[in-house]
Amino acid sequence: MIEVLFGESEAASMKAAKSTVITGKADGPTAVWAAGKKKPPERENCGWIEGTAEEVICLGFLLDIGDIREDISSEYRKRLIYSMYAQEQWGKEEETDALRMRLCDHYCAEMERLEAYLAEGESIRVWYSDAPYSRCGFYHLCTVLQKYQNEIRIVKLPEYRVRTDHTIVSYKNWGEVAAEEFFGFLPCEKKLSGEEIRMYAMLWGILQEENSPLRAVVNGKLIGAPEDFYDFLIWKRITPKPVKEARLIGDILGYHQLGVGDWWYARRINHLIGTGTIKIVEDSSNQYARTICLA
Repeated sequence: MIEVLFGESEAASMKAAKSTVITGKADGPTAVWAAGKKKPPERENCGWIEGTAEEVICLGFLLDIGDIREDISSEYRKRLIYSMYAQEQWGKEEETDALRMRLCDHYCAEMERLEAYLAEGESIRVWYSDAPYSRCGFYHLCTVLQKYQNEIRIVKLPEYRVRTDHTIVSYKNWGEVAAEEFFGFLPCEKKLSGEEIRMYAMLWGILQEENSPLRAVVNGKLIGAPEDFYDFLIWKRITPKPVKEARLIGDILGYHQLGVGDWWYARRINHLIGTGTIKIVEDSSNQYARTICLA
């Protein structure tokens, strides 16, 4: 089964969930080696998923942001992905910067790999959530899937789960799920019909026609939104009292879990500094370390 996800963190966790681990066991004068997965933690709904890490595909194109009439392999999308990840939270390193530049090419190669699997008749399982980047990735993927007759299965992340100890665990995206916990969501899996694939592809076509600067999930629906759509969350948290930018963004993410990355809020804060509505009290070469407040 080929697993498709739409974010780096969640894809890495899925690779761990499917990886084969080599373990050694001493037996007298000889060592016996066995291939298998490590024993998962003895917690509720934990386990490993059959297969290997090579069966995991990440399509992290960030399609909730920017022009979606442009092809996913375009220079525009490449520059946008780079700009989102290269905001110098930890300073600039040449090697890391080069990796960021190649991210879009990597995702394009992943899409080619997926289409090769589809051409071979492989079954596909898509893991998506209501986080805007994930819903957008899923809708866009359906425009590709409608060209094939493969069996397509989906696992949508539930809003929350109730554990046997009566605690409730809530989620906003698959990146919050540990590798050994993906197994527990397999009961949520369902087959995606051809009619559903065409419906989601049509919805993506409508969003492309509208081509708003952002896409957001509102009342369960994926809609186009203006670039300042999330700015009200910045205004709710920032005051005339100076605060570290990292702390401000952390508070926004902690209180308002909308599936939007820290890099988007950092980008908008930069914009608001440019308009003079937010000011820098103490600057830093590390953007997230600077101190800011209302102007």
